[in-house]
Amino acid sequence: MAVTTVVTGRRTDTGEPVAVSIRDGAIAAIAPGPADDGAWLAPGLVDLQLNGWRGHDLNNGRLTPDTVRALARAVLATGVTAFLPTLITAAEADIVSALRAIAAARAADPLVARMVAGVHVEGPGVAPEDGPRGAHPREHVRAPDLAEFDRWQAACGGLVRLVTLSPHWPDAPAVIAGLAARGVVVSLGHTGVDPAAIHAAALAGATLSTHLGNGVAAVLPRHPNLIWAQLAEDRLSASFIADGHHLPDDTLKAMLRAKGLDRSLLVSDATALGGMPPGVYDQAIGGRVELTPQGRLGVAGTPYLAGAALPLAAGVATAMRAAGLSLWEALRLASVNPARLIGRKAELAVGARADLLRFRWSPGDAALAVDSVYSGGETA
Repeated sequence: MAVTTVVTGRRTDTGEPVAVSIRDGAIAAIAPGPADDGAWLAPGLVDLQLNGWRGHDLNNGRLTPDTVRALARAVLATGVTAFLPTLITAAEADIVSALRAIAAARAADPLVARMVAGVHVEGPGVAPEDGPRGAHPREHVRAPDLAEFDRWQAACGGLVRLVTLSPHWPDAPAVIAGLAARGVVVSLGHTGVDPAAIHAAALAGATLSTHLGNGVAAVLPRHPNLIWAQLAEDRLSASFIADGHHLPDDTLKAMLRAKGLDRSLLVSDATALGGMPPGVYDQAIGGRVELTPQGRLGVAGTPYLAGAALPLAAGVATAMRAAGLSLWEALRLASVNPARLIGRKAELAVGARADLLRFRWSPGDAALAVDSVYSGGETA
């Protein structure tokens, strides 16, 4: 007989106390729960941009299936039940090797197969200029190419679900259309194009902006510019890094209002130094960096960021504080919306997969305190 696990908490969408029964990896029943339960219960978080966590690095050129498996368990403990491992600009051989390692990890481990919803390849078709390029290595930046993409997919069994590129390349509209025809989400990022190129990319089939407000030049025309164009373009959803460092509070609030909550989502964009003790580190990408107790990762001795280092659950709390969102509104941006973008569902409903986050939070708290997490009914 199948074992039934019961998880209690208040629904974040209604505030109703419930007792959720899990059987065979799915939600078997939802009944009234104890009125005095101090925990909240929500669908698990979905992170579409994750480069690493707690020392597990997806982009060091030496990715193994064991690293992918360890990463999945580490991020599950933070509340993430599905994610897209994110590979940045690199030589094609390195991208292919990493894709094979991810596919092997999924094939060998049921938990990884459930959690890894696909792969996000960020680049290599980004802008080559300093500023928009960010931390992507200049020597490996190259035009996006459908033939190369097809080789990626052949190496990993079609796992690539999201590609970030700059639409400045001459063949960008044709590549975007080709990727969209293959069922891939095309996102615009790390670019310095004019508004006309943004609208042309959306017309060709792009549907997302990658970490909007970041991956651009430090100085832009007041108007028009590519940020306004992406906020105004209704065919584009937008992801935001809500870690309190990549976007000032006023900027995040205004961007969420402009884009609208239905077309907005949160990503962590966390690197391998995320979740590590504060200190100075030497890393392959970014060189000498400093991680502060507040979770800011910057190039040591400079005012420049070197990546993100806070979990997606921290972004939920930041979005509430900065933009005045309710708990459920902020959680939607980190679960329902990103899941929908990649063809999944994040829901608390009978028959749904038991991807659940139980946590504690009260108005004014700076963070969600994760109590327990379930991926298909399995805990970290």
